[in-house]
Amino acid sequence: MKIINIPLNIPNVLSLYRLFSFPFVMIFIFLGHETLFAFFIWFNLTTDILDGWIARRFNQMTEIGEKIDGIADSGTYILALTGIFVFKWTDFQPHAISFFIFIGLFIISRLLSLLKFRVYFGYHSVLIKIAGYIHGAFFIVLFFLNFYIWFYYIVMISGYIVFTESILITLILKEPRSHVKGFFWLLKSRKEVNQS
Repeated sequence: MKIINIPLNIPNVLSLYRLFSFPFVMIFIFLGHETLFAFFIWFNLTTDILDGWIARRFNQMTEIGEKIDGIADSGTYILALTGIFVFKWTDFQPHAISFFIFIGLFIISRLLSLLKFRVYFGYHSVLIKIAGYIHGAFFIVLFFLNFYIWFYYIVMISGYIVFTESILITLILKEPRSHVKGFFWLLKSRKEVNQS
């Protein structure tokens, strides 16, 4: 049995915290504790920002850390979507078709990399980082203030774009790689390699 060695630097500890928090957040959902659920998702989003910043600022990026971060990101996303269905569905129901397209693209973008490379990881493209901030801000506004239709459609459009980009990146890549600046940068670099 292979033992996985995870360096316990601050970014990895923050990512591991998010993983270990998932069962508790799910319990809050099923028990109907909306405030506790919203608080822990907000805290997880905050630690996600912190672990990435600390890893880059203090050169603490590791391969295993990137994988844990990718799993933690997707887990937080899934929990947030589950909480929306449980606590906020009346706001979302009139827009169900656009919301289900959003979820479908999210699932396809995640499953495709797992099926193609037999390993799970998330890309860190420029668009994905921007969309992550938008989606996190929407969640906080939704649960702590109100549902705003204009903000909802910004989230939907940005989600369609980044999930489609992730799908295209996966289709183009020949081997797993999380640090991809974006789809067009990837195309440009491939073109330069072919011309050299």
